[in-house]
Amino acid sequence: MKKFFAVFAMFGILSVGLTQTVVAQDAAAPQTEMVDTAAVDSVATDSAAVEAPVTAPVEEETVGMHKALKTKFIEGDASFMSLVAIALVLGLAFCIERIIYLSLAEVNTKKLMAAIEAALAKGDVEGAKELCRNTRGPVASICYQGLLRIDEGIDVVERSVVSYGGVQSAALEKNCSWVTLFIAMAPSLGFLGTVIGMVQAFDNIQKAGDISPTVVAGGMKVALITTIFGIVVALVLQIFYNFILSKIESLTTDMEDSSITLLDMIMKYNLKK
Repeated sequence: MKKFFAVFAMFGILSVGLTQTVVAQDAAAPQTEMVDTAAVDSVATDSAAVEAPVTAPVEEETVGMHKALKTKFIEGDASFMSLVAIALVLGLAFCIERIIYLSLAEVNTKKLMAAIEAALAKGDVEGAKELCRNTRGPVASICYQGLLRIDEGIDVVERSVVSYGGVQSAALEKNCSWVTLFIAMAPSLGFLGTVIGMVQAFDNIQKAGDISPTVVAGGMKVALITTIFGIVVALVLQIFYNFILSKIESLTTDMEDSSITLLDMIMKYNLKK
């Protein structure tokens, strides 16, 4: 019984304490809500006041960026800027042509040489020739030229492969000289615009009879803008040109490896005969 009364007393004390805590929280809640509401309203007002002047400049900047390139193109003297743009377009055209040509010239060299070796192992020289004829790329062409002279001896085959390999290397590098020309022309045209802009600046100074930032700014702007555009065009074309050189180097390596492999196969084939 004593334990029962003790537990009941503890339960009553805890109930009274919880009731007082809840009542106190309910009484303080309206004040807290009033303070929080006022704070939220003030923060919302301040944020609206801060965001209002920021939204408009962002939109104006977005619209300005859309027209910035055209504006700078016109400010940089359209005559010289047009020459730089033509150099960019023509250079990219040659780059794209080379990239497409080199991409089509790439084949699975290991698979091709394995198929040729299988045909030569069976003594089917004509089958190996047909396989090379039906395969695109310089590797297959070199192998075909070597197989055409397989009856004339290994020395003749080697000379034929080396000579035709030089022809194929020249074909891979075709039109690359034009790309290098436009890479050199773009900054040269920009520097030419720089010189012309400086001349215009001095002409304006001579006409005005006074050296002031307003008089000099026009010519200096032409000088700087044309130089920037010329350098940017040269950098873009240089990236494409280095990519083309890497593909040419890869194909040249495949041609050399395939030539050596073909000569080894022909020697084995002659030994079997």
